[in-house]
Amino acid sequence: MNSPWAFSFPRCFGSARFWKVGTERVIVVGGGAAGFFAAIACAAAAPGKEVILLERGREFLSKVRISGGGRCNVTHACFDVREFATLFPRGGQALIGPFQRFQARDTVAWFERRGVKLKTEGDGRMFPITDSSQTIIDCLLRAAQSAGVNLRLNTGVEHVNRTADGLELVVNEGENRTAIRCDRLLLATGGCRAAAAGGLAVSLGHTLVPPVPSLFTFHIEAAWLRELAGISVAEVEATVPATKLRERGALLATHWGLSGPAILRLSAWGARTLHAMNYQFPIHVNWLPQLSAEALAAQFQAQRRAQAAKFIVNTPPASLPARLWEQLAIASGLARDTRWSALARTGQHQFIQQLLRTELQVTGKSLNKDEFVTCGGVRLSEVDFKTMESRVCPGLYFAGELLDIDGLTGGFNFQAAWTTGWIAGQAMAR
Repeated sequence: MNSPWAFSFPRCFGSARFWKVGTERVIVVGGGAAGFFAAIACAAAAPGKEVILLERGREFLSKVRISGGGRCNVTHACFDVREFATLFPRGGQALIGPFQRFQARDTVAWFERRGVKLKTEGDGRMFPITDSSQTIIDCLLRAAQSAGVNLRLNTGVEHVNRTADGLELVVNEGENRTAIRCDRLLLATGGCRAAAAGGLAVSLGHTLVPPVPSLFTFHIEAAWLRELAGISVAEVEATVPATKLRERGALLATHWGLSGPAILRLSAWGARTLHAMNYQFPIHVNWLPQLSAEALAAQFQAQRRAQAAKFIVNTPPASLPARLWEQLAIASGLARDTRWSALARTGQHQFIQQLLRTELQVTGKSLNKDEFVTCGGVRLSEVDFKTMESRVCPGLYFAGELLDIDGLTGGFNFQAAWTTGWIAGQAMAR
């Protein structure tokens, strides 16, 4: 057949597929934030190239959909590149250069140019003003279609072969297999829940840093704590004894244990340490980190004078929920009907220790809602962060969480995806 088009099955979106011969082709594997941003950047910068985005699943941008409780935490309102990079337990140093080219301010501008305005919440997280992740999904889909990206769902890549003139992918759509050649290939398949998820990169000569979970919550069996499910404290200090792990921030009691920013940051910085401990370890919680033991003792003396006849369990400080104060008092050994006037020195000491150093036993972990971030992935030394191109396989690029990069909760991981995707897209366009 003498035609500039090569025909191959199976059918997609209700019509037969054609691959154009002679046009430089870029293939992006992975229909998440990084893959979409890379495909859009490449197609917009090089209209003459054929840009194809392949997604194994049934929908694009599934992680974008669930992010931020369905609101999509697009980025974080921190516009100092070096400060932003410090919020990455792994990969922050490598990202300083890329952030100087495309940072959070550029992300905000990119979406606003396409009609999506973002708002900043008190903790710095940035969301679309619609409070709906669908706004971000629709924007990315429109941008990809406008740039001419060929979007393909239900298309998995079985393996990749290096050839004399580029790379050849064997893709699987149901029972059909097709070989597709490309000049440049971007892998943006997301975090490796298991080492096998990085198999394509490994098959092309890359090393995978063993993946372990990051950003998870703690299972704690203490019955009194589980009775407090739903209670939050604005600032605590959480510490894992025998390690350097220590974080301050908000904490949330759940029906399975502890969550909230302080716990999630602890899990991120301690991802490998806590994995090595098999997620079985004691944790200390200081419920009043702004106060010393001496300051608390002075407050107790003032309470004894001012509210001598009142029950201790009924007189919490403003910074602690009443139910939490009550449970901590009882856990320290105080009887429910102990009045301030009857508080003995020993009882006071034990209660203060309970407030400043509650010890709980962690017995496991859970994902943060439906989100999943991994520590580990393609070794950073094997990637040129000026272009996101592989140092070991010319024509191969990386973006997003497939790399050994992970940030704290709050929009940092999405920003790494936008940044590395944009840089890879620009480089592939050249």
